[in-house]
Amino acid sequence: MDEEKNNPDKSSTVSPKAGEATNTESPKVETKPNEIETAEGKTPKKEGDQLGEIEETKEVHEEAPPPEIQYTLETASEEIDKFLSTLPAKTDDENNKASPEIPETVIGKFLDLFEEQLTKHDSTVEGKVKGSQVPEDDTLILNAVDRVSKLATSIGELKSDADKKQCVLINRIGAIKQRAMCFLEDEFRLILEHIPDSSDPKTETKDAEESAPTEDYSTNYSGYTPEMLSSLNKIAHEMISAGYESECVEIYMISRRITFDDNLNHTGFEKFSIDEVQKMSWEHLEREIATWISTFSECATLYFPGEKKLAESVFTDYPMVSSSLFSNLTRGVMIQLLNFAEAMAMTKRSAEKLFKVLDMYETLRDNMAALQELYPGECSNEVKTETATAKMRLGEAAICMFCDLENSIKSDTGKMTVPGGAVHPLTRYTMNYLKYACEYKNTLEQVFKEHCKIERNDSRRRTDFEVGEVDQYNRNNNNNSNSNNHEEHQPSPFSNQLVRVMDLLDTNLEGKSKLYRDISLSSIFMMNNGRYILQKIKGSTEIHDAMGDTWCRKKSSDLRNYHKNYQRETWGRLLGCLTLEGLMEKGKVVKPVLKERFKSFNAMFDEIHRTQTSWVVSDDQLQSELRVSISAVVIPAYRSFVGRFSQYLDPGRQSEKYIKLQPEDIETYIEELFDGNTSTSITSSIQLRFLIRYPRKEPKLAF
Repeated sequence: MDEEKNNPDKSSTVSPKAGEATNTESPKVETKPNEIETAEGKTPKKEGDQLGEIEETKEVHEEAPPPEIQYTLETASEEIDKFLSTLPAKTDDENNKASPEIPETVIGKFLDLFEEQLTKHDSTVEGKVKGSQVPEDDTLILNAVDRVSKLATSIGELKSDADKKQCVLINRIGAIKQRAMCFLEDEFRLILEHIPDSSDPKTETKDAEESAPTEDYSTNYSGYTPEMLSSLNKIAHEMISAGYESECVEIYMISRRITFDDNLNHTGFEKFSIDEVQKMSWEHLEREIATWISTFSECATLYFPGEKKLAESVFTDYPMVSSSLFSNLTRGVMIQLLNFAEAMAMTKRSAEKLFKVLDMYETLRDNMAALQELYPGECSNEVKTETATAKMRLGEAAICMFCDLENSIKSDTGKMTVPGGAVHPLTRYTMNYLKYACEYKNTLEQVFKEHCKIERNDSRRRTDFEVGEVDQYNRNNNNNSNSNNHEEHQPSPFSNQLVRVMDLLDTNLEGKSKLYRDISLSSIFMMNNGRYILQKIKGSTEIHDAMGDTWCRKKSSDLRNYHKNYQRETWGRLLGCLTLEGLMEKGKVVKPVLKERFKSFNAMFDEIHRTQTSWVVSDDQLQSELRVSISAVVIPAYRSFVGRFSQYLDPGRQSEKYIKLQPEDIETYIEELFDGNTSTSITSSIQLRFLIRYPRKEPKLAF
């Protein structure tokens, strides 16, 4: 019986003993393993049934391991996320919390799948064409990289209680993380080195503006598509959060610096040292200045804002990194640009360089605010200081160059006169220079106001009076900033300087006029130059406003005086031949005196005509005014004299001998004056005409 109990597989049944009493209630019948319960009761199992039951019992007691779960990278990632979510948050009493169990199997499978994915991508990265879109499953890989980084951090914190097996797991996670970072570095570099179809950012911007006029100027500067920017942003985020900030920043800096330098090369800008700039010829320097102005403006409005926008797009979650990258990338270029400006200010100063210097000054001034906004905090202050310093030096150089015009006027002490009393080259140069300078009037006003207390180019400081004038101007501006009427009537330092130059020019011209022996020609010279100056001033609103109406009225008055001097010296003496003084005695005309008067008039007019036809009055209005004023004085007086006294000469040959000119002839000859042409003598033409008329006897003509 004991053997049966211990071996249930045996086909035996157990019956109650004879004579044992049974319970009145239906006892709980216990079915033995070798019995089958049926409706009729328990029946012994057949041998086949017993063998089958034995096999089933063995399977129950010998449970087979569950079937292996087939993981994909997605499903394994979900399991990793569940594990990471169970990790306790970092708190002060975290040591009191129990460490969760690490699912090494799931983690191992996840790492296997991730390695397979990296291997597959390693084989496709080299075949990628620059500019192609990022593969669709890159997001899955980036997420997997993020999980690997979190696993490395989380399991590393549990390492104190880790056994040898867990240490191996941690090392493996670290190795895969390193490989993942290498993969991200390659992806990051590949996208950054993408070269758009149109490499000129200005062309891209122009196209973008045509398609979307309201779009920001620097939106398409980099040429990257939105998808590429998104990938760059995600990769940068993963690398920095995984502790690979320096590698990420280095790749970005190298790639963008190459691209940025290429953009600068397209502008034609070259890096020159201060010594190289100072040794350049003016023709070469002019070209480089034009390139500098274009480059500086494009950097301030396109390249710098574009780089800043790109850095902010890539490193959205790390503003300190983006600002640092932008500053490091552009600061070197900024220093080169400002160094060129300072080198230009240090070159040998001459008046001809003024306008290029003012162009550079305006470029700095107009872009200062935009540059300051690009740079953050302390860096913005540095840029502001450096730019202001370069602008100040250019301003001081501009004042010295403008004041050098004074030296040019003073040093023009030549003793050669201008033929015909024409406009002197110094006058033309000075007025054209001032007219051009006054196109920069607002800039020069600012320059003189901000940098007026400097040494002149002739190493002489401003006199106390001049400095006092400037100080008074500044005080008036400060005290009357809200009084526009007062400011309109208050001369500026630049206007004072302009008047000073004009006064020097007048003084120089007066000295040159004295080189003419003929006083009349001296007056013509001063009229020519004075009229040229006035016409230039009236033709330029800027210079007229700077000089003022009072100065112009005074100049016009001076011209009228020169005109009067000319008429008195030239035509006053001629009209002296037509006076009645000494012509009559006792009420009768003295014929010899009358004949001498006509002869003198003829000779003098002939000399005036012969001389003054070679004189030059280039201004048509002044020329017409002179001729009209001469005719108005000479012709009526001559007509009256001839009409009154011609009767006292014998008609015919004697009359024609002394009355050689008719009033109409006088008018014709006056119209020939001031043309700058050599003319034949009036006497010669009259003699020829007389011989033609009286061929038989050639008279002796005395003139």
